Order: sequence, then structure tokens, then C-alpha cells
Amino acid sequence: VQLQASGGGLVQAGGSLKLSCSASGSIYSINVMGWYRQGPGKRREWVTYITNGGQTDYTDLVKGRFTISRDKANNAVYLQMDSLKPEDTAVYYCHAGRTLGTVLGGTGYWGQGTLVTVSS
Repeated sequence: VQLQASGGGLVQAGGSLKLSCSASGSIYSINVMGWYRQGPGKRREWVTYITNGGQTDYTDLVKGRFTISRDKANNAVYLQMDSLKPEDTAVYYCHAGRTLGTVLGGTGYWGQGTLVTVSS
């Protein structure tokens, strides 16, 4: 499975960005997709996931501000980020796996990161 993320950039605090991630390869094995992020000097952390059935969850840090969605027909997942804060500055990574445990454990497939910078 190959994951290609895009959509990062520079935005002012309070602004919005939408990240995209396209999957290719053995996509039949993918049941859950999600996003992680790694801020400057921080560990990589889980942000959100979405299952094939549409179940979603978010870290409390972004709940109410970020929305994950999935286009199964195009093998893509999106992350709409609103009300961005400087502390959201990070490299965002697309992640996918067969099970929820795989994605939450960070042991699935990774895409290259896309940098999001939020200025104050």
C-alpha cells in the first residue's frame, strides 16, 4: 500500500486547511485510515481515524475543530482542519491499516508527511 499526502502549507491562526491522502496498491487490505502528526521537538501523536463503516474518533486536542472524511470510491481520506492554532503546527502523516488496533498502534502503512505551519 502506498499513501500520498498533500495539502499542507502556511496559515494564520484561526484559518483552515484541508489535507488529502490517496491510497494505491493493495487497498483491499485497508479498513481504517487516519492521521498522525509530529510537532517540532515532539513525539508523533495520533490525531484521528475513520473506518470503512464511517466510525470516527479524534484526539481531544482537535475535537470540534478537525473533521476526517473518506472517499472510498477514490481511495482517499481527507482532514478538514478549522480554527487552527499555532500548536497544531506539525508534519501530518497519513496512516492506514487492516484493523483499528493497527492504526491506533501506528503499525500500519505510512505516507510521507505534509507540513502544516500555523502562525500566530
